[in-house]
This record gives sequence, C-alpha cells and structure tokens, in this order.
Amino acid sequence: MGHIYDIDFHFPPILKKLKRGPQIILPKDLGIIAAFSGMNRDSIVIDAGTGSGYAAIFFATIAKKVITYEIREDFVNLAKSNIARSGLKNIILRQKDIFEGIKEKADIIILDLPNPEKIFKAKFRLRSDDSCIVVYLPNIEQVKTFVSVAEHAGFEAFVVRCFIEDLLVREIGTRPKNIGLTHTAYLIFARNKSNN
Repeated sequence: MGHIYDIDFHFPPILKKLKRGPQIILPKDLGIIAAFSGMNRDSIVIDAGTGSGYAAIFFATIAKKVITYEIREDFVNLAKSNIARSGLKNIILRQKDIFEGIKEKADIIILDLPNPEKIFKAKFRLRSDDSCIVVYLPNIEQVKTFVSVAEHAGFEAFVVRCFIEDLLVREIGTRPKNIGLTHTAYLIFARNKSNN
C-alpha cells in the first residue's frame, strides 16, 4: 500500500480545495471529534497544532468560532492561505504556543500536537459542565501518558479509534474493497469529573 494520501478519503468539498502541508486529521476522525465532543453552532472551539488549517476550517463550518494556535511560521502562512481560500470568517489564527495559556473560555479544546498533557499545567478555562478536551495521538504510549495526567488533574477520559472500510458494490459479489484506512490515531475525550 502506498502513502496514505494515495487513497481517496472522500473529503468534504470545502477541504478538497485546500493546499496540503503537514499531516492532517482525516475526515473520518474530524466527524468523530465533532460528534463526541458535542460541537454545535454555539461552540467556541480552541484548536492547537493548526498545521495547514484543515481541522480548524472543518470545525468552523459547524462551530460559532474557532481559535487555532500554531507555533511554526511556515505552517501559519499555509493555514492563512487555506483559511482565506475557505471563505470562512469565524476563524482566528494565532502564532503562539498554546501551553503559554489560553485567554478565551472554550467549549472544546482540541490538541493535535506533541505532549498534549502539558495543557494541565497551562492556563485554560472551559465554558460549561459539558466542555471537553479532545486529543489526537498516534501511539498508545502517548495515550496512556495523557490519560494518567488528565485523571490526576480531575478529568475522566475515554479513548476511541475509527476504522473505515469502503465497499465494492457490484451486480454480483458486493464486498469490502481490498484496501482501506485502518489506524490513523487514537481520539481521547476528557471532561472534568466534578462536572459529570
């Protein structure tokens, strides 16, 4: 099997017109994040690890506002271009380390970056009892570290991953295609225990 980008992932139209750069969160995982976090038209979303802006743009089609953080200047420039290309006006892009603190209250904080457990040593405020932190991690060892730190910080978490399988539909012999997207990442959803 070739590089994962060799496969058609059925990108929503708004994402198909964007320029790719660093690794992105794929639509199958973006949908799970939106659904399980409870994202809606009133949500204030903080997104960290902007990369090329795919996730921020996707979430901005659902949420009231997305504030996205990126420390690399080359990624910031790419994300600015993609945000402009999307035509969306509800995205704020900040070239800043999120672990230096977040001034906005958020319904959902999404972390797609190394060592996301550092969020618990940073200043952040969640807006309501239903607010959550979502983390996208490729390795199970990282998941164990994040969940352990989250639990010590008074949060409880659940972890999922999503597999997708396309079907080959024919007159005779409908079956799964021989290739499919298996593991991309683990998704962690954490909420404050005192709020549950």
